[in-house]
Amino acid sequence: MATRPIRYDADARNVLGEELVPCSLDPVTGFFRNGCCETGPHDVGMHTVCAVMTAEFLSYSKSVGNDLSTPRPDLGFDGLKPGDRWCLCAPRWKEALDAGAAPQVVLEATHEETLAIVPLGVLKDYAAQA
Repeated sequence: MATRPIRYDADARNVLGEELVPCSLDPVTGFFRNGCCETGPHDVGMHTVCAVMTAEFLSYSKSVGNDLSTPRPDLGFDGLKPGDRWCLCAPRWKEALDAGAAPQVVLEATHEETLAIVPLGVLKDYAAQA
């Protein structure tokens, strides 16, 4: 049985105005490494988009200097693979969108702060099936 993550902000809402649900506990994601795409004053990158990794996005991200696929055992990071869910920085997701490489988004696990960067209609266009 999966344990529920310890929340940074129990009142956090998703882009649909509902309670924010976890993005991934395997691998454990989020700025606070609690499985949720929560944000706070120290999260300058705004890790608020719960995205489903694709080979195309991982290649794109690596090409712009953010290698998410290579394992980094020294940091306790196994590397991401297609199908993994991960909390991306909203500006990076928007950058990938503009480059034609945006991955799908889990709306229920994407923090409402994302709406400051990407309109809800665009996020819905990239919504992953629940």
